[in-house]
Amino acid sequence: MFSVLVALHILAAIAWIGGMMFLSLVLAPLVRSRKAVPEVMALFRSAALRFRILVWVAIGILLTTGPMLLAQRGIDITNPATWPGIVTIKLGLVTLLLVLTFSHDLLSRPKVSQGSAISAASRTAWEQTVVQTARWLPRLSLLVSLAVVVAAAVLAHS
Repeated sequence: MFSVLVALHILAAIAWIGGMMFLSLVLAPLVRSRKAVPEVMALFRSAALRFRILVWVAIGILLTTGPMLLAQRGIDITNPATWPGIVTIKLGLVTLLLVLTFSHDLLSRPKVSQGSAISAASRTAWEQTVVQTARWLPRLSLLVSLAVVVAAAVLAHS
């Protein structure tokens, strides 16, 4: 059972992080290099919307398997005072990643869609800030997710 949980946990993390890397390092630069040709923008939006489903499924799997894996290691998830330091770090990073993902996906994305429909010169200062911030949230999420992987590797060897 432990091996199945580990495999599910790792596959969910790979799907989420791999998708973030693909969107951030492959598709986003393609969109920027093409000066936002409508077809390329449509491809990016379509890929991002499909990826969104995968992200929330992966989050569900990770939030289910993570506590089960900790319990199998004898770590009481309900008693943070007893957690090894690396568990505290990893769960803190996971919490930050969830907040960033929630903020990007459910709060800023709809506002960016509205702001992107307006020419840059016609945007209010707030709309411009939202559009600029939305570009950095996925990048920050990717960096945090890589830190989670490092923390997971340290935890696996402790």
